Amino acid sequence: MSAGPARRPWRTAAAAAATLACAAALAALLLSASVRLFLCGGEAPPSFEAVRAAHRPSDGFLLDRRGAPLQEVRADFRERVLPWVPLAEVSPALVAAVLRSEDKRFFRHPGVDGIALLSAAADALGGGRARGASTVTMQLAGLLGPGSNGRGREARRRGAGGRLLAKARQARAALRLERSWTKAEVLEAYLNRAPFRGELRGIAAAARGIYGKEPGGLDRAESAVLACLLRSPNAAPDVVARRAAGLSAALGWDAASAAAAATSAGRLRVPYTLPPRQALAPHAARILRLGPGERVVSTIDAEIQEFAAEALARRIAALSGQNVRDGAALVVANDTGEILAYVGSAGPASKSPQVDGVRARRQAGSTLKPFLYGAAFDRRLLTPASLLSDSPLDVPTERGLYAPQNYDREFRGPVTARAALASSLNVPAVRTILLLGPDEMARRLADFGFELPGDGEDYGASLALGSADVTLFELVSAYRALADGGRWRPLTLRPPGVAPARPGEARRASSREAAFLVSDILSDRGARGEAFGLSNPLTTPFWSAVKTGTSKDMRDNWCVGYSDRYTVGVWAGNFSGEPMWDVSGVSGAAPAWSEIMLRLHAGRPGRAPAPPPGVAKRRVAFPGGPAEVRDEWFLSGTEPPAAVIAAAEPPAGGIRYPVDGTIVAIDPDIPEGRQLVFFEAEGREAGRSWELDGVPLGPADAPYPWKPAPGSHRLALVDRGGARVDAVSFQVRGNPLP
Repeated sequence: MSAGPARRPWRTAAAAAATLACAAALAALLLSASVRLFLCGGEAPPSFEAVRAAHRPSDGFLLDRRGAPLQEVRADFRERVLPWVPLAEVSPALVAAVLRSEDKRFFRHPGVDGIALLSAAADALGGGRARGASTVTMQLAGLLGPGSNGRGREARRRGAGGRLLAKARQARAALRLERSWTKAEVLEAYLNRAPFRGELRGIAAAARGIYGKEPGGLDRAESAVLACLLRSPNAAPDVVARRAAGLSAALGWDAASAAAAATSAGRLRVPYTLPPRQALAPHAARILRLGPGERVVSTIDAEIQEFAAEALARRIAALSGQNVRDGAALVVANDTGEILAYVGSAGPASKSPQVDGVRARRQAGSTLKPFLYGAAFDRRLLTPASLLSDSPLDVPTERGLYAPQNYDREFRGPVTARAALASSLNVPAVRTILLLGPDEMARRLADFGFELPGDGEDYGASLALGSADVTLFELVSAYRALADGGRWRPLTLRPPGVAPARPGEARRASSREAAFLVSDILSDRGARGEAFGLSNPLTTPFWSAVKTGTSKDMRDNWCVGYSDRYTVGVWAGNFSGEPMWDVSGVSGAAPAWSEIMLRLHAGRPGRAPAPPPGVAKRRVAFPGGPAEVRDEWFLSGTEPPAAVIAAAEPPAGGIRYPVDGTIVAIDPDIPEGRQLVFFEAEGREAGRSWELDGVPLGPADAPYPWKPAPGSHRLALVDRGGARVDAVSFQVRGNPLP
């Protein structure tokens, strides 16, 4: 065990001798004609242009439709690299510090510094401190070599022979590199490729990550610190501070610069930050999945994006006292479907700014009503002049009675379908879905691009009031289809010619005529005036159609609308699901919608759509009804022969209650006489009767009271001739009544 230490001086001497011999050989080689033979070996070095072109930042870059930068997104997490920096944009102080620290004779040697090699070998032979003799060009050759990871100074220790052979190869590559590169090109490539600290590679990443500056803005102290990091990227801050102060003194900088260099090294004690320089559309960039160094052109307009984001942020800030922290906005060009602004979050005020509010699923509220009425128009069940009863309504469901209420909890009696949609009345909407059927509405929503997890019966009549979860993206896409005459086409973030065409995706979601009727109603200021007033944020100085919506418990607030050129959607609420405080559609998202729409149409007012050939205008009157004489649009063939409109009633149908699968529970605490189940049929058609479990009960022209008996039952509705009209099964659970 004692022999080992005794042999170490001999090994050290042998290594030093070998180093000296190699250094002497290389130095002699540089001075001899045989250098030409030495340069002929190995592969030809890459050109400066090829190295610069192959530079791949770790970020991807999202550009707007004109090529302006929108967003930087990190795509490579192995190292932190920023775009290439020309030498002319690097601080002269940094260049001086790097050359003084790494290669004092950079401009006087041909790539290998023979004097430095001999000096390093002599120091090693004399037992002095080992120091490198690699020039900047040799280091660059190592950084450009095959398999290089940019960490040459942190490479594994190899035997003396291996290190010497590697040095020889590096020297040969450096000599050949300087035969085809200029000194400025060598220095520029070195500064862009060299590792500085941790994962920071290249002067751009180091300057921004450590000091929050561009390379051209580095002062003497900062330059000295960064230059010292080249020699030992992960050295302790105290060590770097001492070296930086010494380097400043060696450069002849004043004492203040040396002291500042030591102070500047203190930045190494805290984690570095490298925030993106451009951060206007983070959520859109995430969708496009940018790769390292990619520069992707999008359809977004940077000016519209910035304005929409600011308008949304202002609105959310104004609502902060009403417990509103989050919002989202989407702006689309109607003719192409190109997304002009994609604002997924309201910004710093949000507790969850990374959540994409454009794609998040939230309850739709009244924003689905236009598609309900449009389907009823298409099916010719209603016209805009049809009268619907805005009066108390109980809808039997498996869970009990569903009693919809209007937002203001008031009832207006008979109202036209136009007024019901424009004023967003809930009870008439429920009566409409009872006419149409929840399944039919669900199919219509699917045609308009909504992806509902279930069918209409899963939602029941509440689907009319927006009980389904939808995204702002789906809503804007669907409203854009209304603006396009009922033709649904996909939205896109990629300009034409960039994204491959996807044939067969365009489809007709509704007739042009029904879309026109809905658009005409949504643009009718007078029709919505009863609920919203004539002066409100939904009113624009040009033609526009717009709808608001508020979900249950005031958790979501929407405003979506369109002009002839643009469709804009805004959502306000909380990503956490917390309810807002006293926020309606008009007071919540609508002001931001209006501000964005006015900006889009500055100097370019919107125009009303021309009526399609399949609609007709008629003057209608409502004797004793809710409206004055007025002109109204109809689908051709649905206009009344006389100027009198009758109220829409559900057609004679099947069993209204109980619905199939109902479970009735007997409550022993309720007196027997009050525990009755009332069988109810649609309509009041004479001659129909009830049968329960095959036993006749009585007429079905009025609600029929029945004392519940435990067990499974089959209820049938039969007509005058005994034919079965409808049948349902239900259960009664609990102890039998006495």
